[in-house]
Amino acid sequence: GDATMSLANANYSRATRTTARLQHALADPFCRFSPRELLAHFQHRNNVNYFPVVDDEEASRARTDQVVAGQFDFVGECHTFTGEPSWCSNPSSDIEWQILLHKFYYGVGLGIAFQQTAQSHYAECWRELTASWIQNVPLDFLTSDVMGRRVQNWIYAHWYFVNDKQQHACPLTIDATFYAEFLLSLHDQTEYLTHHLTPARNHRTIELSAIFWTALVFPEFRKAASWLAFATDELARNIQEDFHDDGVHIEQSTDYHHLVFKNYLNIKRLAHQNGYALPHVIDRGIHRAAEFSMFAHKPDGVVPSFSDGDARCFLSLLSLADTIYDNKNWRYIATSGRSGVAPSERSKTFPNGGYTILRGGWGQEREFADEPYLMFDCGPLGAGNHGHLDLLSIEVAAGGRSLIVDPGRFTYDESGETNWRARFRGTAAHNTVVVDGRNQTRYDPRSPKWKVRGPAPTHRLQAFVTQERADFVHGWCASHEYDVIHERRIFFCVPDYWIISDTLTSPSRHDYATTFQLSHTAQERVDIHRNGGSLTIASPNLQLVQPDDSQLSVEIDQGFVSTAYGTKCAAPVVRFKRTTCSMTGHTIVMPHTELDAPTVSVRPLDVFRESDGRRVTDVFALRIEIQRSGTIFIDEYCCRTAACAESYVFGDQRFSDAIVFIRRDTAGKVLRHHVIASAQHDSSAATEGTRQ
Repeated sequence: GDATMSLANANYSRATRTTARLQHALADPFCRFSPRELLAHFQHRNNVNYFPVVDDEEASRARTDQVVAGQFDFVGECHTFTGEPSWCSNPSSDIEWQILLHKFYYGVGLGIAFQQTAQSHYAECWRELTASWIQNVPLDFLTSDVMGRRVQNWIYAHWYFVNDKQQHACPLTIDATFYAEFLLSLHDQTEYLTHHLTPARNHRTIELSAIFWTALVFPEFRKAASWLAFATDELARNIQEDFHDDGVHIEQSTDYHHLVFKNYLNIKRLAHQNGYALPHVIDRGIHRAAEFSMFAHKPDGVVPSFSDGDARCFLSLLSLADTIYDNKNWRYIATSGRSGVAPSERSKTFPNGGYTILRGGWGQEREFADEPYLMFDCGPLGAGNHGHLDLLSIEVAAGGRSLIVDPGRFTYDESGETNWRARFRGTAAHNTVVVDGRNQTRYDPRSPKWKVRGPAPTHRLQAFVTQERADFVHGWCASHEYDVIHERRIFFCVPDYWIISDTLTSPSRHDYATTFQLSHTAQERVDIHRNGGSLTIASPNLQLVQPDDSQLSVEIDQGFVSTAYGTKCAAPVVRFKRTTCSMTGHTIVMPHTELDAPTVSVRPLDVFRESDGRRVTDVFALRIEIQRSGTIFIDEYCCRTAACAESYVFGDQRFSDAIVFIRRDTAGKVLRHHVIASAQHDSSAATEGTRQ
């Protein structure tokens, strides 16, 4: 009847438009192919070598089966659609939920499930969702980086569903008209990206990567060669702007560092597999990024979540980098010391990014995963809007456990009774000194979200020294929010423990809270002990010990940590508190095994000027007594806080060096002796904060 005729006319008109657009989008001779001929070509061609890049969590079978059932689970929220998704409306208050819906990670999961099971409903779900998106969503909906990630995931899914090698194992009949529309949408999205790139940073990298992938995997497109040249030139320029000279990503997020690193690595892999030469600057940038990744990984294989991001394992990226570049150091880390060669440097600083890693070793004297590890942040707030207000913060791991942790990000959503975004980003959530309960940088509520409104603190890395069995790092910062200079000095008695000395200098009185966010495993397992002039906070596998006095108080607050977006768990926060003008507080960070908890005491020692015997205040000294497994060590540590040529005396020791550490047994025999003559770093110029 009339309805049938009307539908036939509509389909004919649609097919005519598709054919005309294909002639415009494709190069000769492909522009003359029918949709069926095009599908056959792409199913059987062998001139392009590519591969899927899989996000294991987003593409898991459980998530995939939910998608088949119309259930979409992102950022800790599951929403169900009956029929087609409501692409242009968001059932969540968190924009990240809708963003993940449009990024199409689940398309790759559907491809994997189809490959593994040969069940056609996975392929049909992929076709229906992709066709629905093409028919219902305008190109300019959401941001370009979302489009960039979607284009990548469409290409990865294409590898499973439209690939001759896959077809032999899992025969599949694909609708040729749908496939033609898929190609056209891929073409249009790629062309759109070339004109709507984000100006800088990780979003731009994702978008350029998508253009590069489309150009190299689909040379049949008329503009493929120009896209490839454009993307190559821009990527070469972009990688030099993405990373500091030391290899740290400019947004200061360890997670985003690896997101960008992953994009460049897979660009390199794709180019290599297709005989396409990339500019040398891309190789250099990848190498530098890999060096930071190598040191940033904790011994258990997880990277701390400094600034925005999750705590995740990126060892597979180091393994891929080794496969491409044959680097035995990266192989060693990627295999947890089972293959390759250990790095020659045990500890390392990255002066531009401001991160310093102090490690006990690389598994030569103990299990690789059990090595002690401390990461220290003395860097800029970061480009963009992903930096946390956490200058001079740390993360500590030992014995295969994370003990003092960065809290993570939890969410970007700022709705609800508690602004969790602001809470996780603020100074009080991090392992540094909080002054008067305030953030290091002005961070105020604005509509619709909180904004960093003031300059970042002025900061500099004053010193980094590494010796065979001792490390020292010194960071300095001055907030523009209060009249306090904060200096943090960390001495590592390798591999036993760290001494953290915080000097706060101010002409006026302030409330200081030296803060340590413990792991969730310490929840309801923290004890406070005061004895022998020492204040000890005991938690599983960790003791925090300070010299005690009447002005020192301690609180155990309820904190939260998040290792993955949208999830958080309770974890205790330790705050050592004083109210004064200027002070230096010392914390012994002593990791231990469950069966070998030491008894630790610490007290300050007076230091005198040798020339006249007067007590001095620009030098501090500590006596640390450690009793473990029936053995007692007595450590003495002295650190000069100002450059001076004079000699000093503490206990029975005379010294003129910057730092002295001595270990004795109870008979007075010297067991260890470390001297650091000068504790100055080559890069000592202050770095001013800038408004974000």
